[in-house]
Amino acid sequence: MKITKLESIFVKPRWHFLKVYTDEGIVGLGEPIVEGKARTVAMAVREMEDYLIGQDPRRIEHIWQVLYRGSFYRGGPVLTSAISGIEQALWDIKGKWLGVPVYELLGGAVRNRIRVYAHAHGRTVEEFVENAKQKVAEGFTAIKTSFDGPVRIVDTMEYLEKCEEKIAAIRSALPKNVDIAVDLHGRFSPAMAIRIAKILEPYGIMFLEEPCLPENVDTMVTVARSTSIPIATGERLFTRWGFREVLEKQAAAVLQPDLCHCGGILEAKKIAAMAEVYYAAVAPHNPLGPISLAAGLQLDACIPNFLCQEQVSLGEGYIKEPFQVKDGYIDLPAKPGLGIELDEEALQDKIYDGSWQSPVWFHEDDGSFGEW
Repeated sequence: MKITKLESIFVKPRWHFLKVYTDEGIVGLGEPIVEGKARTVAMAVREMEDYLIGQDPRRIEHIWQVLYRGSFYRGGPVLTSAISGIEQALWDIKGKWLGVPVYELLGGAVRNRIRVYAHAHGRTVEEFVENAKQKVAEGFTAIKTSFDGPVRIVDTMEYLEKCEEKIAAIRSALPKNVDIAVDLHGRFSPAMAIRIAKILEPYGIMFLEEPCLPENVDTMVTVARSTSIPIATGERLFTRWGFREVLEKQAAAVLQPDLCHCGGILEAKKIAAMAEVYYAAVAPHNPLGPISLAAGLQLDACIPNFLCQEQVSLGEGYIKEPFQVKDGYIDLPAKPGLGIELDEEALQDKIYDGSWQSPVWFHEDDGSFGEW
């Protein structure tokens, strides 16, 4: 079997789908993307195509090593995301060729269904509460929310009180068997993260995500040691090398590799195996499309330290059989490969040029830049 062609498709709202074609008619799907830089990643994929054409797609580890190590410069969001989407597509091809789901090729399932969490949104506390209640009514047993920004390096007591008001209202409105996670989105300084963590401790938070930016692991260690809330990070870390120091210094109890950024499905499994040694959980990051979710579910099925899977799209209007959430879980995938098929007809009105800009925030009082 040989790879014959790679095809990129930019799909609203901000996604990049990849098709990898073979001479045996099997087509693999992947989602190589950096949010806001889809066209940059697509060009990286195109450059890798020179090597990929004519290669046997079943040699996944070998191809990964060549793509990762063969360009002299390694890692980073663009190169690793390009490799991630390609790798997903190769697993999809191999699973289809063998007639089994990808997780069967990675040791087999260790669970019968996969827990997923939803996001709560709203402009006011009341809207957040109602939206969270709606998610629970739909069957979700875990939700995630965040706080308004931008946040100053040292912000006011008023801001902290508003944060607590929101979480207190959501917590009191939901059953105690429903978990709440909070995403600080790297907006907080370590000092502010410590303050907000202390305020949130009484509310039984499932995890506190990206309490500060991950570039300086020592600051994350300081935050982690200041609170009993499990710290989560990983969406902006790439390959097992990016997670090494986080684990060695025990800066986080929950790792969040993004399978569209970290190096793909097998790389995420290697990261999960590293996390096992430190008794850390894995909750794959996924604010992207249904191919990303499909890849995540294959990983979730076969790692013992899985916690919960993020999702924003179950695939309605993108794949022929959207995922179904039952009592907060998605059933174990049963179809070969990633187990999905694009709805080509429905996609037609969602195709666009790939231009999407991440929000850019400024502080109102002095116009200085603030983290989104």
